[in-house]
Amino acid sequence: MKRSEADIEASSAPLIEHLIELRRRLIWAIAGFFGMFLICFFFAKQIFNILVVPYQIASSWAGLDPAAVELIYTAPQEYFFTQVKVAAFGGFFLAFPVIAIQVYKFVAPGLYRDERAAFIPFLVATPLLFLLGALLVYFFFTPMVMWFFLSMQQSGDGSHAAISLLPRVSEYLSLIMTLIVAFGLVFQLPVVCSLLVRAGMVTADGLADKRKWAIVLAFIVAAVLTPPDPLSQIGLAIPAIILYEVSIITARLIEKKRAERLAEAEAQTE
Repeated sequence: MKRSEADIEASSAPLIEHLIELRRRLIWAIAGFFGMFLICFFFAKQIFNILVVPYQIASSWAGLDPAAVELIYTAPQEYFFTQVKVAAFGGFFLAFPVIAIQVYKFVAPGLYRDERAAFIPFLVATPLLFLLGALLVYFFFTPMVMWFFLSMQQSGDGSHAAISLLPRVSEYLSLIMTLIVAFGLVFQLPVVCSLLVRAGMVTADGLADKRKWAIVLAFIVAAVLTPPDPLSQIGLAIPAIILYEVSIITARLIEKKRAERLAEAEAQTE
């Protein structure tokens, strides 16, 4: 009886240590996010004004005065909660390095040395690819989408009523956040495929064989993640297809390096 209790205590000790370590990492990650959230909330109005720039670019494309761009809020608390969303979105983005480091520190002790070396590039590539997708949205796709919506306006005359776009701050923020998240996630495709190839779950030939299905899935995902206009849907689907091709090339490079390492190991054993 005593031996069994000792065995239970010995087996539970590592679990308790892992839980303590997990709690420590979560505290650091939450503290990093909360700190960045407070900073972003302090500058929420300035950040929102930066997010309005694509709308101003679209206005200039449509032949309108960018300085005359106007957004409204129709509820007393709407603009406040919009600033909270801006702070949360910006805080998570700025705190991602801290969160990623905490994830790595929690996972790294259970990895081999070569696995740790392979894990670090993915931590670096993930925010960079997300940032690349966000920049693409900010400088091109959001102006293009807003230009599409602005083109539907009509000026009033004797036979037609004046119809103009006057978006709410919360709706505009939801639009640009949806586009940034959608493109940021799609730009993670090479990272996800590379991890699956390293884990042996997929192969480069398997990815190439499923290319047709990937194209169909890209348009379905674009239709779900983006607003219901053809420009943003096509604009998301095409980069997804290109990134899928990049994933196939990356998978072939990983398999080539793996084959070279196996050949070297077999040569050393002989």
